[in-house]
Amino acid sequence: MSDLKTITNGKIKVLIVDDEKSLGIGIRRLLEKEGYEAKLAVNGTEGIQLGTGEEFDLAIIDLKMPDIDGIIVLERILNKYPHTICFIATAFASYETAIESTKKGAYGYLPKPFLPDELLYQLKKGYEKRFLLMEAERWKKEREERLLEIAFEKTRAHTIINSITDGVLVVNKDAEVVLFNPAALKYLEINELKIGEQILDKLHPQISELITRLLSGRPFAAKSYSAQIELKPSHEFFIEGTSSGVLHPDGSLAGVVVVLKDITNLKKLEFLKSQFVSMVSHELKAPVSAVYGYLKLLSDNSVAITENQKKNFINRSQVRLECLIKMVNDLLDISRIEMKSIKREITDVNIEIVIKNIIELFHAELKTKNISVEFNSMTDHPVIKADNEEINRLFTNLISNAVKYNRQNGCIAVIIISTEVYLVVKIKDSGIGLKPEEQKKLFQEFFRAKNELTKDISGTGLGLSIVKRIVDSYSGKIEVGSEFNKGTIFEIYLPFLPNNCDSDK
Repeated sequence: MSDLKTITNGKIKVLIVDDEKSLGIGIRRLLEKEGYEAKLAVNGTEGIQLGTGEEFDLAIIDLKMPDIDGIIVLERILNKYPHTICFIATAFASYETAIESTKKGAYGYLPKPFLPDELLYQLKKGYEKRFLLMEAERWKKEREERLLEIAFEKTRAHTIINSITDGVLVVNKDAEVVLFNPAALKYLEINELKIGEQILDKLHPQISELITRLLSGRPFAAKSYSAQIELKPSHEFFIEGTSSGVLHPDGSLAGVVVVLKDITNLKKLEFLKSQFVSMVSHELKAPVSAVYGYLKLLSDNSVAITENQKKNFINRSQVRLECLIKMVNDLLDISRIEMKSIKREITDVNIEIVIKNIIELFHAELKTKNISVEFNSMTDHPVIKADNEEINRLFTNLISNAVKYNRQNGCIAVIIISTEVYLVVKIKDSGIGLKPEEQKKLFQEFFRAKNELTKDISGTGLGLSIVKRIVDSYSGKIEVGSEFNKGTIFEIYLPFLPNNCDSDK
C-alpha cells in the first residue's frame, strides 16, 4: 500500500459487493488494515446504489447474488463511472462468465477463495491502471481547457499509449519501429527496442506473419489478422495478437499496428473446461460399456448362459447403473452449487443430531466391518444456521468415506468443538490413509486414490468435491491430514453467523 500512497493524495476507495456478508466484512477489515477506505454492499441493489451514488476507485463484485446478477451491477457502475476499475469475484469460475465479464468492462476476474496477498496484488495493479486512466483523462481536459500546442501532442499520445495494459506496436511499411509501449516489450519478450529499428527478426514467427501479411498485400485490403500464441508451455502464458493497417489520407498503406492482449486466464479456463468434459466422458463410458456388454450376451441366443450367470449379469448391470445414476446426480449437484440455483431452506441445524442419525444409517456397514465409533460433543450448542439437506449430504459423504476406506476391526472418532466463530467437526478414521501426492488432488472431480488397498472399493470420485463446494458456500473451510496405511482426519469449520448463507442461492 505504501507505494500506492505516492500516487494518490487521499485513501483509495473500494466498494465491496458480496451477498456473503461474513466474507465481505473480512475483506473490508483487511483493506482498512492496509489503509484503504472500504464500503460494503450486501446485495446487488445496494451495490448499484453505492456504486452510482459516488465514484469509487476500485470495486469487487460477486458474480452471483440472489437479487441482481453481478454483471448487471458491473454495467450500472461503469455506465455512471467508466474509470472505476471493477473485479468480478466468484467461487465457481467458468470460461463463459470470464469472457462475458471481460466484455462488459471488468478489469480482472478473481476466483474464490483468494488469499489476502493475491487480492491486494490485484487491487494494486487495478489502481495503477485507474491512475493512468485518470491521468490520461486529466491531460485530455487540460488540452481542451488550455488549447495546448500541437508540439505537445506527440508526448501525450505516447503517455496514453504507455498507459494501456495491452501491448501496442506500430511499424511503417518497411517494418521499422514507429511506436511501442512497455506492455509490448513484455508480451514480445524483448528487453529493448529503438525507433527506426527493423523488427521482424526479433518477433515470434506468428507475430511476424501478422505484420508481413498486411505489408505484402498488393493492393492493400482493409483487413485485420489475429492469432493466439502460446509463449510459454503448459498454458503458462498466452497472448492474442491482432494486426491492422494504418492508412494515409489517400487510403494507401502507411504501416501496421499490432495489439497484443494477455489471454492466459481465458485459455486456462478453456483448458479446464475441456479437461472436465473429457473426464466426464471417460467416467461415463466405462459403466455404459459394461452394461452394454452384459445385455449383448443376454440377447445373444448363440451363447449358452445358465440361470445363475444371467442373474449375475443382471446384478452386475444394476450395480453399474446405480453407480452411473449416482455419478449423474453428483454432477447435477455440482452444477447446481456452481450456478447457485439450489433452493435453500435455512433453519437451525443441530450438527450433533445430524451426525448421530448418519452414524445410525451406516449401522449395518459398521457391524459388517466391526468398526467402533467414538462420538464426543464438547459444546453445549452445536447448532448453526444452514440448509438441513445440504448439511446431511456433507457429513454423509465424509462418514461414508470413513467407513468405506476403513479397515476390518477399525475405529472412527467424531469430535464436535466450538470457537468464537466456528463450529468445528473432526472426523478421524483408522483407514488406509493417503499418500502426500494424493492429498493434493483430494477435492478434484473424479479423483480416487488408486493403490492395492483401494482396488475393490467403488465410488464416483465426486463426493469430496461436493463436500468442498458445500463448505465453501457457507464461508467455511475444510482441512485434511492423512498418513498412508494409518488413517485420515477431516476438520470441517462451519461459521456460527446467522447470515452466513442465503435462503435462495
